[in-house]
Amino acid sequence: MVQRVLEQLPAISHVLSSDRKARHLVPTWQDVEVLEALNKTLSPLTDFTDALSGEQYVSISSVKPVLHLFETSVVAVQEDDLDLTRSIKSKVLVYLQEKYSDPNTQELLDIATSLDPRFKMDYIHEDKKTTIKARLTHEMTGITSVVQSSTSTASPAAPMKKSRKTLGSFLKAAKGNEASSQPEQDVVSELQSYLLLSNIDSEADPLVWWREHKGEFPRLSILAKKYLCIPATSSPSERVFSTGGDIVTCLRSSLKPQNVDRLVFLAKNL
Repeated sequence: MVQRVLEQLPAISHVLSSDRKARHLVPTWQDVEVLEALNKTLSPLTDFTDALSGEQYVSISSVKPVLHLFETSVVAVQEDDLDLTRSIKSKVLVYLQEKYSDPNTQELLDIATSLDPRFKMDYIHEDKKTTIKARLTHEMTGITSVVQSSTSTASPAAPMKKSRKTLGSFLKAAKGNEASSQPEQDVVSELQSYLLLSNIDSEADPLVWWREHKGEFPRLSILAKKYLCIPATSSPSERVFSTGGDIVTCLRSSLKPQNVDRLVFLAKNL
C-alpha cells in the first residue's frame, strides 16, 4: 500500500491540490519522509515473508540463514538512514531476536539448518557447533541401536543340521564382533563425511539431495526426514479466507455454501 502511494504521489498531490476542500490533505514533505522510511524498511521483508510461508518446500532450515541475512544486510542500519528508519529497523531486529530466543527453538533451528545440504554449519555460532554435532551423533547412535535391535529380534531361521565348524567360521565370527563393536566410529565418520562435502546450490531441493544420497548417509537421511519440515503457520488458512473473499463479493452474495466450498477448492487446487 505504501509503495503504491509513493508511486502515485504526483497524481495524488495534483488531484488534492486542485480541490479547494481537499487542499489541506496534500501530503507534506514530513508525510513523504515517513512513507519513504516505512517503504525502505518493510518492503524487503515482503519477499522473505512470502518465501518462508510456502507450503510446497522445506522452510524451517532457512530460518537461521534468513535471520542472519536480516541482521547483516536487509534490516541492518545504514549510515544514510533517517532516524525513523533506524528506529524501525532496530525494533524489527529486537522483535525477531525475542521471537526466536527460546533455547529449544534455537536448537531445533540449528539442527534443521545443519541437516540442510545447502547450509550445514555455515549459520551456526562457533560456540554451538560442538553441541549440535554431539546432538546429531547421539541421535544417529540411537538410530543404529534401534536398527540392530530390530535385526536381532527378527524371526529365527529354520534349524539346520549341525555340521562341523571350520577355521573360516571362527575368523568370520571374530571379524563380525570387531565390526559390531565400533558403531560410534561409523557414526562419527558418516557425520564428518557429510560435513566435508561442499554445499549444494541454495535453490536446490534438499529433500531431493537426501533421496539421492541416502545410501551414503543412512542415519543422517533418517534425521533429515525428521527435522526438514514445514513449520505450522497461519498463512495457508489466511490464503483460503482471502480466496473466499475474492469469490463471495457483493455481486455474488447469493452463492450457496456448497457452491462456495467447491469454488474455493477449485481455486486452491487447479
